[in-house]
Amino acid sequence: MKVNIEMDMTPEEARAFMGLPDIRPMQNKMMEEMQGRMKAAFDANDPEGMMKAWMPLMYSVGGGADAFQKFQKLLWDSAAMMGQKAGK
Repeated sequence: MKVNIEMDMTPEEARAFMGLPDIRPMQNKMMEEMQGRMKAAFDANDPEGMMKAWMPLMYSVGGGADAFQKFQKLLWDSAAMMGQKAGK
């Protein structure tokens, strides 16, 4: 026996139906904080500060521009390996 149930609801209604928490207030707070940091860095004409606001994980403890370059290298190396595998 096969039973199909179709429900027409918004994502917010689905989260409430499943008992998941409403995280919109937290998301709004985080966005306001991030926008404030970006605006402060932009007003100070600080490109590194803007990058820190945009990509905090790249600039975490022990990070810095070096971490971003390592991440770029990882992406390029992965793409190169995929290209080599496809060529074989």
